[in-house]
Amino acid sequence: SVMNENYAQPALPEGSAAGIVRGGYRLRTGGKGKVRSTLLGSGTILREVLAAADILERQFKIPVDVYSITSFSELRREALECERWNLLHPGEAPRVPYVRELLAQQRGPIVAATDYMRTVADQIRQWIPGAYVTLGTDGFGRSDARAPLRRHFEVDRNFIALAALKSLADE
Repeated sequence: SVMNENYAQPALPEGSAAGIVRGGYRLRTGGKGKVRSTLLGSGTILREVLAAADILERQFKIPVDVYSITSFSELRREALECERWNLLHPGEAPRVPYVRELLAQQRGPIVAATDYMRTVADQIRQWIPGAYVTLGTDGFGRSDARAPLRRHFEVDRNFIALAALKSLADE
């Protein structure tokens, strides 16, 4: 996708090139802690996700793992292909969708934020372990700048952090 917003891409973690093409990769690993949060970010909202991770870590001492999702659609397409292959080959070892492999070690709720409608992030819900909260830009909003628009749609750093805290409290 092409966006009308210029921003620097985060540095590519070593060994993550294949994940970019497959639909996602771990961008940042949080420190140790009994309670931790997992955030998925897509597109321009990835910067807000990274800022939300900083809020959770600095203000609330909650370690956060951040994943850059380059394509929810690709993650879904590949997962559906795995399911079809497994259905047609019951005598062979089942294939595991990449999205399951990607998030297999995550514990606790996962919050996904995108600047598309939340149904985009919902595409992978059935392969997510545990609670899954999606944030997106559903509806219509007007503003003079991006920050108020993101606040209006509740996809800014503060709301992403709030969604993570609420999902942790619910758990």
